[in-house]
Amino acid sequence: MAKKIDYDLIILGAGPAGMTAGIYAARKQLDTLILTGDIGGQATWSADVENYLGYIYISGPELVRKFEEHLLKFPVDIEYTRAAKLSQINSGFRVDTEDGRVFTAKSVIVATGKSPRMLNVPGEKEYVAKGVTYCATCDGPLFAGKNVAVVGGGNSGLDAAVQLMKICPKVYIIEATERLRADAVLVDRVRASGNVDILTNTLVKSIHGNMLVDRITVENTSTGEVRDISVEGVFVEVGLAPNTDFIKDLLPLNEYGEVAVDCAGRTPIPGLYAAGDVTIDPEKQIIIAAGDGAKAALGAYSYLVRLPSATDWSTEATCET
Repeated sequence: MAKKIDYDLIILGAGPAGMTAGIYAARKQLDTLILTGDIGGQATWSADVENYLGYIYISGPELVRKFEEHLLKFPVDIEYTRAAKLSQINSGFRVDTEDGRVFTAKSVIVATGKSPRMLNVPGEKEYVAKGVTYCATCDGPLFAGKNVAVVGGGNSGLDAAVQLMKICPKVYIIEATERLRADAVLVDRVRASGNVDILTNTLVKSIHGNMLVDRITVENTSTGEVRDISVEGVFVEVGLAPNTDFIKDLLPLNEYGEVAVDCAGRTPIPGLYAAGDVTIDPEKQIIIAAGDGAKAALGAYSYLVRLPSATDWSTEATCET
């Protein structure tokens, strides 16, 4: 448990953005606290990372371990709890946590990332952890030798399919639109596998089972055909929703629930920054999130050294377009 409650900077989240922000803040000798439910965020879900500078290939969990080892070399406090509410106070900001604690800081970086969207179909909630899962990297090995369905034809869906097709006799990819939306290299890989069936223009209508999942009902939206497919696992990969409920009354969010920031990671509220996938940045990549975290921490440092005069951004560098 934290020995103190007041800090220079609180970072919410410990994915690539939050951990990088923590390192940069510590190097600037800011008294820093990270509040997070876990370490690594979405990066831990990736089996194959082939586009992070310095690594030809590394798994997501391994990359996260290296991030964490680096972070722990610095004097940053870490508390394993999530923010329930963020609010402004006279001295800066107050964070109320899900476990009932309160922390305060002069500056805050929101780096809470995103969480998986649900299908919201009958049977989904009932069979979570009983065949329905949202992380192929975490749970895929449990389904070795079983037929499974991956719902979603974007990069996350096909990344899951690539992992599963190595250990499952049959993998069904179910995509609502008329074509897969993933990168061509992933599409080519699954098409060449020999054990992946791709069902486009198809929706999952319901999930069924007897204690555990044993089938799904799908509908072809082009023909109207409804049929059952026998599977023992359903991997839901239909996108992600920003973790921003705790700031929705404090900050304006876009139509997707993302935080609007400028090129320096600044929000409209002085002293409040955001970084990574929780922001409006259109490219959700590990390396971009890490860069966002660095910018936000440097921005927070610049803000803090100007206090108490830092009431607006007029004296800081502007973002040219």
